[in-house]
Amino acid sequence: MGESDIPAVDPSRPEYVYVQVADDIERKIKAGKLAPGAMLAGERALAEEYGVALNTARGAVRLLRERGLVVTLPAKGTFVAKR
Repeated sequence: MGESDIPAVDPSRPEYVYVQVADDIERKIKAGKLAPGAMLAGERALAEEYGVALNTARGAVRLLRERGLVVTLPAKGTFVAKR
Protein backbone atom coordinates (compact mmCIF):
# COMPACT_ATOMS: atom_id res chain seq x y z
CA MET A 1 0.00 0.00 0.00
CA GLY A 2 1.66 3.23 -1.15
CA GLU A 3 1.35 6.73 0.24
CA SER A 4 -1.13 7.64 -2.51
CA ASP A 5 -3.46 4.88 -1.20
CA ILE A 6 -3.82 6.65 2.15
CA PRO A 7 -6.78 9.05 2.16
CA ALA A 8 -5.68 12.60 3.06
CA VAL A 9 -8.69 13.15 5.31
CA ASP A 10 -10.52 10.46 7.24
CA PRO A 11 -13.00 11.82 9.82
CA SER A 12 -13.10 8.42 11.55
CA ARG A 13 -9.43 8.70 12.58
CA PRO A 14 -8.84 9.88 16.16
CA GLU A 15 -7.28 13.15 15.01
CA TYR A 16 -8.74 16.54 14.19
CA VAL A 17 -9.52 16.93 10.49
CA TYR A 18 -7.68 20.27 10.26
CA VAL A 19 -4.53 18.52 11.53
CA GLN A 20 -4.95 15.83 8.86
CA VAL A 21 -5.21 18.51 6.15
CA ALA A 22 -2.16 20.36 7.51
CA ASP A 23 -0.21 17.09 7.70
CA ASP A 24 -1.07 16.31 4.07
CA ILE A 25 0.08 19.74 2.89
CA GLU A 26 3.24 19.38 5.00
CA ARG A 27 3.95 16.04 3.27
CA LYS A 28 3.60 17.78 -0.10
CA ILE A 29 6.00 20.53 0.97
CA LYS A 30 8.59 18.05 2.28
CA ALA A 31 8.25 15.91 -0.86
CA GLY A 32 8.99 18.94 -3.03
CA LYS A 33 5.54 18.99 -4.63
CA LEU A 34 5.13 22.51 -3.19
CA ALA A 35 8.40 24.41 -3.58
CA PRO A 36 9.52 27.33 -1.40
CA GLY A 37 7.74 30.47 -2.55
CA ALA A 38 4.88 28.52 -4.13
CA MET A 39 1.44 29.94 -3.47
CA LEU A 40 -1.05 27.68 -1.73
CA ALA A 41 -4.59 27.54 -3.00
CA GLY A 42 -6.94 29.91 -1.19
CA GLU A 43 -8.75 28.67 1.89
CA ARG A 44 -12.03 28.20 0.01
CA ALA A 45 -10.26 26.20 -2.70
CA LEU A 46 -8.46 24.09 -0.07
CA ALA A 47 -11.79 23.42 1.66
CA GLU A 48 -13.26 22.26 -1.63
CA GLU A 49 -10.19 20.19 -2.56
CA TYR A 50 -10.19 18.32 0.75
CA GLY A 51 -13.98 18.20 1.13
CA VAL A 52 -13.93 20.03 4.45
CA ALA A 53 -15.54 23.15 5.92
CA LEU A 54 -13.95 26.56 5.36
CA ASN A 55 -13.08 26.88 9.06
CA THR A 56 -11.31 23.52 8.90
CA ALA A 57 -9.17 24.75 5.99
CA ARG A 58 -8.44 27.96 7.93
CA GLY A 59 -7.35 25.90 10.92
CA ALA A 60 -5.02 23.87 8.72
CA VAL A 61 -3.40 27.01 7.27
CA ARG A 62 -3.04 28.47 10.78
CA LEU A 63 -1.33 25.26 11.95
CA LEU A 64 1.03 25.34 8.97
CA ARG A 65 1.95 28.95 9.89
CA GLU A 66 2.58 27.87 13.50
CA ARG A 67 4.84 25.09 12.20
CA GLY A 68 6.77 27.68 10.19
CA LEU A 69 5.98 25.99 6.88
CA VAL A 70 3.98 28.81 5.29
CA VAL A 71 3.65 32.57 5.54
CA THR A 72 0.46 34.51 4.86
CA LEU A 73 0.60 37.99 3.39
CA PRO A 74 -2.72 39.85 3.78
CA ALA A 75 -4.38 40.55 0.42
CA LYS A 76 -1.67 38.48 -1.33
CA GLY A 77 -2.07 34.87 -0.22
CA THR A 78 -0.30 32.07 1.60
CA PHE A 79 3.11 30.92 0.41
CA VAL A 80 5.46 28.06 1.24
CA ALA A 81 8.15 29.46 3.52
CA LYS A 82 11.73 29.55 2.33
CA ARG A 83 13.93 27.35 4.44
